[in-house]
Amino acid sequence: MNPIAFEIFGIAVGWYGILIGLGMLLGVIVASYRAKKEGLPEDIVIDLAIYAVPIAVIGARLYYVIFNWGYYVKYPNEIINIRQGGLAIHGAIIAGVLTGYIFCRIKNIYFWKLADICAPSIILGQAIGRWGNYINQEAHGGPTDLPWGILVNGVKVHPTFLYESLWNFGVFIFLLTYSKKKKFEGDIFILYLILYSVARFFIEGLRTDSLMIGPLRTAQVISIITIIGAVSVRQFFLRKRIIN
Repeated sequence: MNPIAFEIFGIAVGWYGILIGLGMLLGVIVASYRAKKEGLPEDIVIDLAIYAVPIAVIGARLYYVIFNWGYYVKYPNEIINIRQGGLAIHGAIIAGVLTGYIFCRIKNIYFWKLADICAPSIILGQAIGRWGNYINQEAHGGPTDLPWGILVNGVKVHPTFLYESLWNFGVFIFLLTYSKKKKFEGDIFILYLILYSVARFFIEGLRTDSLMIGPLRTAQVISIITIIGAVSVRQFFLRKRIIN
């Protein structure tokens, strides 16, 4: 499939960017609806998105460039070229969460409440955005004989983008359902971190283009740290809830 969707005034617009944009747009719509139900101003999510979205994209690119520095130090002009891919979701999450925390402090909003509102939207955006990897023929796994394998350069490989997308859609539905019986403010966001990280750890092991920290896959290391941290925070909140 051609990664270029169309051109405007000679500027190529890629499917990768369109899908990421679509994921963000739907995420903002869902989060705005949830914010209104939670008693927050409906436009609070739009206000947050104005800052968080571009900063998350920058964070995603910086993360990718840092862990591919050996390449980009030779080709610095490629650092800002994101139309061919090269956005790391962990970088986006880190940058987005930091932006959200600062935003909440300025607006005097409880961070964990807004994090719960946005968590399903984040995973929905990830689920949609992964299809951009398919169109770019990237972020796939190694060779496989499984019937659902896809052809990349004449080789049948694991469609890891599909594995993650399906899992993320499932987590999205689960988080929306669980929201009705969450145990504390922050529960939805913490469960998002845990559930996504568990899947990412295993899926990353199938990929052939992983960012590396020495001999270790960066995403797997980050996933383990995230799982341990999120589980610990959740246990802390649960104990605090019991004591109170």
